Amino acid sequence: MIINHEKTEDTLVIGVSGRLDTVTAPELETFLLDNLNGVKKLIFNLKDMEYTSSAGLRIFLKAQKLMNNQGEMIIENVQADVMEVFEMTGFTDFLTIR
Repeated sequence: MIINHEKTEDTLVIGVSGRLDTVTAPELETFLLDNLNGVKKLIFNLKDMEYTSSAGLRIFLKAQKLMNNQGEMIIENVQADVMEVFEMTGFTDFLTIR
């Protein structure tokens, strides 16, 4: 997994490439916890993320809960295989996905 990011004022855009799984999820979680201070808009760009496991889903859930208290979270450019996981697990019911 590769994490790319860009922060401008109160917006953080995170690009995730590769696989988000049990091995890589802790890295993304640490990155989020270290960088969400003052962020009012969090955008995940998943155009290059090819897979997520339940460990990855847990990170998106945690990020959504954190952002519910300080702003908004948007997930964009989701590949079909990852979108299927979001749909099957009901995550599309509470995540903002474009």
